[in-house]
Amino acid sequence: MSAGLVVILGGGESGVGAALLAKQKEKEVFVSDFGEIKMEYINELINAQIDFEESGHDFEKLEKAILVVKSPGIPEKAKVIQFLRERNIPIVSEIEYGSKYYAGTVIGITGSNGKTTTTGLVHHILKCGGKDVQIGGNYGISFCRLLSEGSPAIVVLEISSFQLDDIEDFKSDIAILLNITPDHLDRYDYKFENYIEAKFKIVANQKEGDVLIYNGEDEEIRKRVAHKIKNQKTKEILSDDYKNGITSKDGSQKIELTLKGQHNLFNARCAVEAARELGISEEEIAQALGSFKNAPHRLETVAIIDGIEFINDSKATNVDASYYALSAMDKVVVWIAGGTDKGNDYSVLFPLVKQKVIALICLGVDNEKLIKSFDGKVDILMETQHIAKAVRWAKNLSVSGEAVLLTPACASFDLFKNYMDRGDQFREAVLKHKK
Repeated sequence: MSAGLVVILGGGESGVGAALLAKQKEKEVFVSDFGEIKMEYINELINAQIDFEESGHDFEKLEKAILVVKSPGIPEKAKVIQFLRERNIPIVSEIEYGSKYYAGTVIGITGSNGKTTTTGLVHHILKCGGKDVQIGGNYGISFCRLLSEGSPAIVVLEISSFQLDDIEDFKSDIAILLNITPDHLDRYDYKFENYIEAKFKIVANQKEGDVLIYNGEDEEIRKRVAHKIKNQKTKEILSDDYKNGITSKDGSQKIELTLKGQHNLFNARCAVEAARELGISEEEIAQALGSFKNAPHRLETVAIIDGIEFINDSKATNVDASYYALSAMDKVVVWIAGGTDKGNDYSVLFPLVKQKVIALICLGVDNEKLIKSFDGKVDILMETQHIAKAVRWAKNLSVSGEAVLLTPACASFDLFKNYMDRGDQFREAVLKHKK
């Protein structure tokens, strides 16, 4: 890469990670953020002697860039992106920039739901198998930050459609494509097809010998694989592969799994297939699946109080994720849902709600659509804007042997900072009821 100014747009985790890597590679680096940068990241930039600006863009300076690394949260329609496009200044994603400096094995995992769990599973199995492996991407630590701190033999990356939008040469040696259901359509001109194409970039640069593990029962994936896949090795995962649980390769041993739900059996099956591709033994796989602990806010049992199980599934920010959560329940449920609606169609949940839910507590600023959708479909329907009140009501409506399930099916930004804040407040409210 020739000398010149590398501009990093966005001063969050991915932007600062890219800046640190660029500085390490002795590039002239400038970080520009339209909003405010968190103090923890400001301190990192200052300590690394990286020039930055916040609360606006210096377009005159940006025009001098030979390359722009864009944080995934910045949409194509943003004024700064249009300014750079008009001047033909190259723009790449953070994972694309990182890939220019990495020669190891990449396992890339994408899908509308289940990315974090599957990424964590793959990493845990490989770690238990003695591999030199690091985890990152959308998981919490950016790809570029990982590379600024070292170069492991294998990286396991959770990758969103936003991160795939501006790749050129980035390649997953093993790609896992979990599912594609409508999500983030406001980013893709409200066209599902555009979102699907973004997800399929996970296989765009794969070569002969690379591997694609995919959901063979996802119609949108299945009908495109035949047209998109050329020389890769493919592994189609079907429900018959895990209907009786996860087993050893020869089928002789059933493997115990710590996770709830059929959807997590599928996620685990994908992770197992990736591990086998990298030579992990059946014994190591079994031990790893039996010791895995999922990230918080994903069907996480917070407490059992008076025989009532309180489950935090705050990460379920769309209908599909809540469908999986409700499907996983083997007991009567008091359901807490609501938040910022993404144009949801709740009808897919009606049969599960009829079968399992005795009460729905709507937690949001505007609950009108949720109430209208489930009016007459559940015996008890209540609403509040206070999570402590929702938890108290739910406990009073439940008896021993039942569950209180927070699986919102909506984004969190009406009442909370993010889904993590929502889940943390739920946990705090629940634990106050412990004697």
